[in-house]
Amino acid sequence: MEIKLERIYEKPQDLSGYRILVDRLWPRGISKVNAKLDVWEKEIAPSKELRSWFSHDPEKFAEFTTKYIAELDANEKTSDFISLVSEQLKTQDVLFLYGAKDQKDNQAVVLKTYVENHLNA
Repeated sequence: MEIKLERIYEKPQDLSGYRILVDRLWPRGISKVNAKLDVWEKEIAPSKELRSWFSHDPEKFAEFTTKYIAELDANEKTSDFISLVSEQLKTQDVLFLYGAKDQKDNQAVVLKTYVENHLNA
């Protein structure tokens, strides 16, 4: 089983996995029914201040990654989130859903790497 990334605005690729929305804000124009989420983990997303500073600027992505990892390290919810993902991975894929247009430079990419590193530690 593996962690996969999926943009919530795309037609779902895989409805069989455990679907986690990892954005702090609900994606505009997406109904809660159509999202087919198992859970919304908004507390694990970057802070409002970090999101505003980053503003999806690819030139800031390296620094954003460093700052977001620092937030994850300090977040008391992170270990519970990693445990949830670990438990679900025993029986199914886990999908991190995000709303960003940039599929390469976004918080879900950082979060996936972070969680995978902690699961393999």
